[in-house]
Amino acid sequence: MIRLHRWLPVAAGVLVVSVLAYVAWAFVSAPDAAPMAYVEAPVAAPAAPVADAAPAPAAPAGSGAVVKDPDPAWVAKTAAAAGIPVPAMRAYARAQLARPAGCAIGWTTLAGVGWIESQHGTLGGRTVADDGRSSTPIVGSALGALDHAYGPMQFIPSTWSRWASDGDGDGLADIDDLDDAAMTAMRYLCGAGDDLATGQGWSQAIFAYNHSQQYVDDVYAAAQSYAQRTR
Repeated sequence: MIRLHRWLPVAAGVLVVSVLAYVAWAFVSAPDAAPMAYVEAPVAAPAAPVADAAPAPAAPAGSGAVVKDPDPAWVAKTAAAAGIPVPAMRAYARAQLARPAGCAIGWTTLAGVGWIESQHGTLGGRTVADDGRSSTPIVGSALGALDHAYGPMQFIPSTWSRWASDGDGDGLADIDDLDDAAMTAMRYLCGAGDDLATGQGWSQAIFAYNHSQQYVDDVYAAAQSYAQRTR
């Protein structure tokens, strides 16, 4: 009895530590946990490619909305500095110029998504033509019970059918066209309802695009890199 009495406090202490360790493990490994807000500010939307251009309304799904083209000289210079193909750079800039009022998304965020999803349409040695289409279509791996993801921004058909946008004014919304895909990604991210001007809002919007904290981190790193290269 004396020995048992001596060991009871030790056993109780071990039990408490074990319970706390389990709770911590369960919290960290919980699926689809809300992403942590970044300490740093999110990637700031750079100055509009066309200095005097006011943001236009977001292009409605599948419509032939008016598209504002960025200055070609700005596109060429920024694409060279960022290491992004000119057609992709133009697509991201067009999408930024079309962002709706109140949405702080910048081309760097879209470029971050474009790099992670398909290396701006050049994945696997592909080339991207001036019309925004890759030399061969990009089809992602099967997503469990879901369909494949398609195109340079990797949309599943159900998401595309809701947000599909005409990003180059040709009257079509083509999932394989980077112009249309970038515009659609902009509308989807802005439509998530988060404040992209804050670290947490930016993180949550990217998390909605792909439910993975690693994905959020990867897009952030790519977007920050593009912002730094083009300062």
